[in-house]
Amino acid sequence: MQERAVEPETDRPSSADGEDVDVVLADDHPVFRDGLAVLLDSMSGIRVVGRAGTGHEAIDLVRELHPDVVVMDVNMPDLDGIEATRRLTSESPHVGVVVLTMAEDDDTVFAAMRAGARGYLLKEAGPDDIVRSITAVARGEAVFGAAVARRIMDYFATGPPAAAGPGPFPELTPREREVLDLVAAGRANADIARTLFLSPKTVRNIVSNIFAKLHVSDRAEAIIRARDAGLGHG
Repeated sequence: MQERAVEPETDRPSSADGEDVDVVLADDHPVFRDGLAVLLDSMSGIRVVGRAGTGHEAIDLVRELHPDVVVMDVNMPDLDGIEATRRLTSESPHVGVVVLTMAEDDDTVFAAMRAGARGYLLKEAGPDDIVRSITAVARGEAVFGAAVARRIMDYFATGPPAAAGPGPFPELTPREREVLDLVAAGRANADIARTLFLSPKTVRNIVSNIFAKLHVSDRAEAIIRARDAGLGHG
């Protein structure tokens, strides 16, 4: 569903220089999306001009409305936020993308950065952090939430994981193979989350991605395939 935001009321606060930051919101959860729209429209200097529930809708709205910033979720139907970001930044490089998501794993963070996102926040971020990120990205800056910034610093401090070679399941990312190894060892999602310092929701998303890539229907089938390939014995 596409919808254009209503025109701002005449008594709506404006930014100090009179120029509002036009924002398109892309999130497949209507309650969160509409609540965020109400919040942002109450802020001085920000105007929500469109709302999208899928990646394709976000791209269409950007073409129509020419916003300054797109606030993008990662997990959306029909076209995920990473691919939508990649297409948007390629087609409209002047538009800044702020990823606002529950996903905090390294693979998703760096995939978003490679796709061209200039901001990355977790949905637990406070309203002030979201507003600051939007206005900073509109100015051409790059902004990352505190938790994400720490992951980026750790990544560059320690370097990327050593290449594992072809190995089993080359279609999986290193993080997905790491999670699959723990699944094959009989570890529950909550235990995996604690071990890898991830949120339980992130682990659930990774496990779902593994099932889809391996074309398995459940955890038991994934464990069998993983153990046959030598995983889960460490």
